[in-house]
Order: sequence, then C-alpha cells, then structure tokens
Amino acid sequence: LAYLGTTGLNPERAEPHELCMYFRTKTGIALLYDEVSENAYDIRLKLTKEVLTIQKQDVVCVSGSDHSANHRTVTLRRQPVGGLGLSIKGGAEHKVPVVISKMFKDQAADQTGMLFIGDAIIQVNGINVESATHEEVVHLLRNAGDEVTITVQYLREAPSFLKLPLGSPGPSSDHSSGASSPLFDSGLHLNGNSTNTAPSSPSSPIANEPKYEKRWLDTLSVPLSMARISRYKAGTDKLRSNAFEVLALDGVSTGILQFYTAQESADWLRAISTNISDLTLQNMKMANKCCSPSDQVIHMGWVHERLEGTDSSQLYKFKFLALKGSSFYIFSTPPVSTLDWVRAEKIYNLCEVLFKIHKLWLADDCWLQANLYLGIHQDFDLEDHRPYCFSVMVGHGKSHYFNVELCSELAVWEKSFQRAIFLEVQRTGSKTYMCSWQGDTLCFTVDFALGFTCFDSKTKNVLWRFKFSQLKGSSDDGKTRVKLLFQNLDTKQIETKELEFQDLTAVLHCIHSFIAAKVASVDPVFIDSQSIARKYMYSN
Repeated sequence: LAYLGTTGLNPERAEPHELCMYFRTKTGIALLYDEVSENAYDIRLKLTKEVLTIQKQDVVCVSGSDHSANHRTVTLRRQPVGGLGLSIKGGAEHKVPVVISKMFKDQAADQTGMLFIGDAIIQVNGINVESATHEEVVHLLRNAGDEVTITVQYLREAPSFLKLPLGSPGPSSDHSSGASSPLFDSGLHLNGNSTNTAPSSPSSPIANEPKYEKRWLDTLSVPLSMARISRYKAGTDKLRSNAFEVLALDGVSTGILQFYTAQESADWLRAISTNISDLTLQNMKMANKCCSPSDQVIHMGWVHERLEGTDSSQLYKFKFLALKGSSFYIFSTPPVSTLDWVRAEKIYNLCEVLFKIHKLWLADDCWLQANLYLGIHQDFDLEDHRPYCFSVMVGHGKSHYFNVELCSELAVWEKSFQRAIFLEVQRTGSKTYMCSWQGDTLCFTVDFALGFTCFDSKTKNVLWRFKFSQLKGSSDDGKTRVKLLFQNLDTKQIETKELEFQDLTAVLHCIHSFIAAKVASVDPVFIDSQSIARKYMYSN
C-alpha cells in the first residue's frame, strides 16, 4: 500500500510542487510541415521565456526607394567567364516555381545585390514563366542574349525537397550540370548563346536603386502560458517522427514543427516544456494568493485522456488536470478565473482517488508496466503505443487513463498526487462512511490518529477498533462487500470483519490514502524510494 511518498509536509502551507527548472532561450532551424501538401518549409524558431516565435526568410528593402520588395526586376549582363552566375531548381512539373538555388560569389547575379537564393523567377525578358517547366526556363535563360532582365519574388515557403541552402553565395565553379533536372541545379554560370564576343561590363547595383537583404522575419508568435504540446497525430496514438505541435491557450497552433534529428526534436521538446511548466508554476503561485491555506493549488497541467470510441477505437483528447485543496479536477480548458473552478467536467475528493503509473519508456525498444496497486483487480488494455501513461481510479470502479509527453512530467504528476493526497488526509483527519452488515446500519471511520473504528449508526456504540498496523490483509467481491483481516494484539489471532458499502471503491481508496499518509509520516525516505517515475526519470 505504501508506494506514495512525501517529505516535510505542512498542511497549513501547501506550496505548488517545484522542480529545479529554469527558463530557457533557444534559436535554431527547423521545418514547418504541411500535412495537406505533405511539403516542409525551412523556418527558424526563437524561444524566449514566454513566447515561441516562428520566423520565415524574406527579402526586405533596407535603403533607397520605399517600394515593395515583393517583386524585383533585375538586369543581368552575361559575363564571358561565369555567364549569369547562378543555378536554378524547380519547375511546374513539380508544382513549384523555378527558383534560384545557387549564386556564385562575385559573378553577375551576386554583383547586383538584388538577387537571393530562394528567389522565384516570375519573368524572363518580359515573358511570364510562372507556369513554365524547368527545361523551358533553362532554355529561355540560356538563349536570352547578353543582357537578361528577370523579375523575381522571394519564395518564403520553398519546399524542403528543393534543398535550398540558407547561407551566402558559394564560390564560383567551372562546370555546369549535364542534362537539366528540376530537383538538381541547372548551371547558368557559363556562356549562353551570346552574339557579343567582347567582354560585357559586370552587373552592379545603380547608386539610387534600393538595396535589399534577406532576413528572418517573425510570422507567428505563440504565447506559452497554459500552452500544450503534442507529438501525436490528432486523436490517435500515432507518433510523429521527430516532430511535434505547440498549441496556445486560445487554440493558435505553430503547425507541425519537424526536426532533422531525434536529438534536436527532444532538445526542443524539453526546452519548450520547461518554459511552459515554469509559467504554469507562476500562474499557480498567483492563484494561490487568492486562496485560503486549505485550498491551495498543488499542481495543474495538460495531459491526453484516452477515450473509447463508438467503434471501440482509442481516441485521445486534451484535458487540463488540477490538484487543488481537497479535490482533483478535470477540465476541457484551463480555469483562468475563480468562477471557472466550478465549471470542471469532473471533481473528485482526493482521499478517494488512486494514482497509478502504467507505462514508461526505459529505452527505445522496451517499456515498463508498473503494477503497483495492491488489493483491487485491474484489467487495463495497454495495447496503445504511448509511453508515460498513468491512471486515476475513482469511485464506483471507474477510472481515467492519461498520457503525458515527457518522463519528467510523469514524475511531477506522481509526486504532486502524493503531496495533494497526504495534505488532504492530514487536513481532514478522518472520513466516515455508512455501511451495513447482516441488516444493521453501521458507520465505518478511517482516522489518521486512531486507525479503523466501526460503530452503530443509531446508538453510536463502538463495535470494534483497530490500529492501521493491525490490518494484515483484505479481500472483496469487486462490488460492495469487503473482508478486513485484523490481528488481535492480545491473542495474536486474525479477526475477520465483513462490511458492505454503497461505493466500495471509494472506501478502499480512502483506506489506501490514509495508510500511505501514515507510513509517509513515519518513514518518508522509504516512501520516496518507491517512486517509479522519479527512479527512471533519466534512464531514457
């Protein structure tokens, strides 16, 4: 019974559970995956204390004329050595425009200062090529003469399969590609069909022309306060590979953030989760300033709850859980005001619930099923593929099955349930339930100081009383009846007491809570050693 634990509890001062967390700042390159088109685009992520910002590259005018940088018209003079000084990729056959994929340093395209890798070619010498194939654009550019005027627009969402570099122009090259291909660079840095054999003047920006730069620009900012993260495809247990989604409290989504390696994905997931958790802790501390000492928020946060579909399929929905005062709350959306607490979907007394860990990943190819609950039959289907699962068992044999994203989150929930339940046991002191046996109406009391007492509901005469340490075993019919086995301190004999309850599950959970709290008050070190999630928190 004693796998729940805590240390140094003060019922009059219930602070939210704190880990050694620190706000993290972080920047890095990732991909934004479009599930409709199945394309991914280069983006930059910028993480601060309170916000995750998505940035996309664009070309901006930094000086000169104030006209829009959406379309730029540039005249290139083909050079005897190096030609136009650029390479292209893409084409209508791949449902993407032709884009500049390479520019060679100090050659024609680079010298203009107005062209950039990622620019989509809109026109060549006044001919629209937005719907042209790769080969058509290559032919047009190579046969356009010594002076080529092109109109371009920066392609902010260039599909990742084009593999466009994010850096500066590369060194010049003496060889062009062979047969042109829309997914490989077609070199336009050698001579085309030129009619002029004299050296042409290099392409260069005119003094009064505007100057442009490629910059990362903010396109979306997602506030992290009360935000949630999901690595799974909506409603399923299908894990996205090296990808996850961040959703703000108001439902604004980052979209699917995809990373090049599993390590990058894990690092970003931990960093964002850390900032969300610390902001949640701040929110709890603010809320607790308005609550009485006996009604403090111990912990709250987002989880996934597994629901059974009408076709017996497994569905998952986001739920927001909170441990506050004497109750365990389940919300569909977080409470943001004091009035929201009464609008919870479910509210349970903490003394009458039982927290149980089901699975956590120890390595990539194995998981641990923790069968910790003693005395009550369990038959959970663990065929889903999600790690870090726990359940909260409530009255009348019902339960809620949850999943979190990280082992550290599972450890926090385990510790927080321990803390909240023990505080409630100490505050309450005792719980009394109506019961019956052989037609008599009785009262059964679980008392933190005295143990178990059974008395007549009418006369209040005590029928029997035992300490917690005298309880040696129990059995029940899974419905209403339970047998409690006590050892008589004088005779050392086992005495069996049978009782019948309307909600047997709630009573058994209450007994468990009181005994666990009693053990914790006597030997907190032993209790803490029983924590499954914290024991394996860093093993994966």
